[in-house]
Amino acid sequence: MIRAVIFDIEGTIGDIAFVRSVLFPFARERLTAFLTTHWADDRVTALLEQARDIAARPLATPGEAVEQFTAWTDEDRKITPLKTLQGLIWRSGYESGALKAHLYQDAIDAMRRFKAHGLQLYIYSSGSIEAQKLYMAHSIAGDLRPLLSDYFDTTTGAKADPSSYSAIAERIGEPPRNIIFFSDAIPEVEAARTADMSAMLLCRSGQPPSGSLPPGVNVITSFSHLERL
Repeated sequence: MIRAVIFDIEGTIGDIAFVRSVLFPFARERLTAFLTTHWADDRVTALLEQARDIAARPLATPGEAVEQFTAWTDEDRKITPLKTLQGLIWRSGYESGALKAHLYQDAIDAMRRFKAHGLQLYIYSSGSIEAQKLYMAHSIAGDLRPLLSDYFDTTTGAKADPSSYSAIAERIGEPPRNIIFFSDAIPEVEAARTADMSAMLLCRSGQPPSGSLPPGVNVITSFSHLERL
């Protein structure tokens, strides 16, 4: 019996175009000002230590850090210090009203329906937990955080690694077989299945990637197609 639902964000419950065309440019354009202003802040100091280890560079000045984080942004690197920094910058945009997170209406309806039926809801995204909470707090549907029990990001592990899903199941306190994961990425769906979770692939275009869809993967084009789990 399914007792818990885990959602990816980009391409699954929210339009990937919002992240790529709105959120990423918003953070990129403000990197210099943010790092210069907050260089000595504890949270920035902590993420810079992580960034130095990954980059194998001293990143001794805001200019050096901006150069490195800009390169990682352009490469779309799924690494914790970049995602943490982006979340810190997005906070100001959300709180000022300049940003409103996109969510598909069918996803909003499904989350509310699942919650009403007693299921526990979670987010697992490559964006930082801070960014996830901001996204759900400042969505076009209002503050949806009361629907969610917890959040998971790259500090748990890579989304294409089955051990990440095993760790999430242990954290949730449910056997993997009692959990279902929704994502638009085949490697993530396969990793969840390998960890013994149920998993479904969201393909909103209606056209699953030809030749790369593993056997047995369930595909839906909208949460509205799910009458019940």
